[in-house]
Amino acid sequence: MIKKIGILTSGGDAPGMNAAIRAVARAAMSKGMEVYGIRRGYVGLISGDIFKMDARSVSDIIHRGGTMLFTARCPEFRTEEGINKAKATCEELGLEGIVVIGGDGSFRGAADLSARGILCVGLPGTIDNDIACTDYTIGYDTAMNTAMEMVDKLRDTSQSHDRCSVVEVMGRNAGYIAVNTGIACGAVEVITKEKPYDLDAIAKKMLETKEHGKENFVIIVSEGVGNANQIAQVLQEKTHIESRATILGHVQRGGSPTLRDRVVATKMGYHAVELLEQGIGNRVVGMQKDEIVDFDIQEALSMKKPYEDELHRIAEELAF
Repeated sequence: MIKKIGILTSGGDAPGMNAAIRAVARAAMSKGMEVYGIRRGYVGLISGDIFKMDARSVSDIIHRGGTMLFTARCPEFRTEEGINKAKATCEELGLEGIVVIGGDGSFRGAADLSARGILCVGLPGTIDNDIACTDYTIGYDTAMNTAMEMVDKLRDTSQSHDRCSVVEVMGRNAGYIAVNTGIACGAVEVITKEKPYDLDAIAKKMLETKEHGKENFVIIVSEGVGNANQIAQVLQEKTHIESRATILGHVQRGGSPTLRDRVVATKMGYHAVELLEQGIGNRVVGMQKDEIVDFDIQEALSMKKPYEDELHRIAEELAF
């Protein structure tokens, strides 16, 4: 039976990471394992910035955004020397397994460690929801709700000025936050990398809806497309409707996680410990059709995630 495990968070932070840390720590302790927190991801694993956790280490964190273990990106871990340093740290402390909470890059690191005999299980922690093996990633729901709340506030001022708000939301190269926020906020257009867009056609739609009484507009732009300021400028020139760009940025990473993020993170964290208890590593935990599943890391990394075409189509059809 595995006696010692570590937990780390890597890459961009996501609301719900703390709930996952809590679940992993307490599930492992309930099974008689020692648990170690690794600060700042693979940076801490290489440098030995590690501490022993107890049940109180994770008290009062389930409702907090961010990650109590901190996070960082680690270029050194992409090298053979860095991986070997991390392995040596694990061997020195007797860590037999590690739960890695992060995105695709974090999982590649977990695969490298697993190949060197350290059992690793990945949990999908990213607001972007761009991990193909899972329908849902920890932090996604909170980020969407934050974006929706911010757009609702912008709509209030847009209504006061008969203005168009061009709002850029996060998501890296994926349009999932954008399309869901767009449909939830009644955007006149959603612009993502997954779908071609035409500013002439958007301007025409705005003018047509204005003729039928619409006085303010919201356009959601995915981070992967960018150019929100340029899009706003072009649309203003074409429509003579005052247009302002707002880039929501990292506010979407923060805040108290929603109930869904807390529950999903907890279920995923518990499952990760169950895998390690059985001596199973090199896995990524996910959720498909509301059921917790797990995949080989390499298999998970090779998967391609389809875009929400149907939701995008519905958003377009309702925007008039």
